[in-house]
Amino acid sequence: MIKPKELISIIIPCYNEEAVINICHKAVSDVIDTLDYNFEIIYINDGSSDSTHQLLEKIHEQDARSVIISFSRNFGKEAAMTAGIDNARGDALIILDADLQDPPALIPDMLHMWKETGADVVYGQRLEREGETWFKKFTSNGFYKVINFIANNVEIPKNTGDFRLMNRRSIDALVQLRERHRFMKGLFAWIGFKQVALQYNREPRAAGETKWNYLQLWNLALEGIAGFSTKPLRVASLFGLLISIASFIFAIFIIFKTMIFGAEVEGWASLSVMISFLSGIQLLTIGILGEYIGRIFGEAKNRPLYFIDSFIKK
Repeated sequence: MIKPKELISIIIPCYNEEAVINICHKAVSDVIDTLDYNFEIIYINDGSSDSTHQLLEKIHEQDARSVIISFSRNFGKEAAMTAGIDNARGDALIILDADLQDPPALIPDMLHMWKETGADVVYGQRLEREGETWFKKFTSNGFYKVINFIANNVEIPKNTGDFRLMNRRSIDALVQLRERHRFMKGLFAWIGFKQVALQYNREPRAAGETKWNYLQLWNLALEGIAGFSTKPLRVASLFGLLISIASFIFAIFIIFKTMIFGAEVEGWASLSVMISFLSGIQLLTIGILGEYIGRIFGEAKNRPLYFIDSFIKK
């Protein structure tokens, strides 16, 4: 009896990728046509406002392996990846960016490493990041150091993105995580199982411009920190404790100084600095609390992660 070929799902989130989507499909097709697996290519159109949807429809007409999921609006890349994972039928899946910064040519290497190591997850780890500014590289390295320092029992591999292979066991585990504030890199690490790295050099975009700006990256970093650590709350509590102790000691010093040397009218500058410092600490603490309360509010509403406008498959 001939064993049926395994099915591999390739997930490609798309947002305003009209400049690169045809190049992406050709690059992926050229690679998977040489492999002894069955494939489905799941494109998630994340509320694109350009001609991405029309181009994807033409791709589906020409290649029956393609599946087109279109959102009712832009829900963000984390939701788009979630939709692809939710609808993947494969024995394993591979997540790619449409801009080809994560080369489809590495798909055979991922599949080989998956089979050779018996790993549940093979994640791409970047050695070089071409086409990115030094500032973005610097802030990215800083983020991974911070998140791994404060995360609660979860270590996110350095210089990793969403480019990875996951087997069916890890897919089923990830599907169970339905939190609304999603930081997928953290969720990938949180599920555990055996995970191995495939190191590679990341390419510049094949065409078009990045849809990520520094404000969006900052918000994503906050999602990761607030979603995987309560240490900022503990730091705020520690600040309050230390300031209270310092204030108590300073009050005792003032009392003894007044009793010994008498009262003097002085210290307006130091008083102003102390008031400003304490006000800043209070506002920082309120902001930290607000980040966590806001996420509790979002989870309590229990809204769906996304809505699908159209679903095209063979």
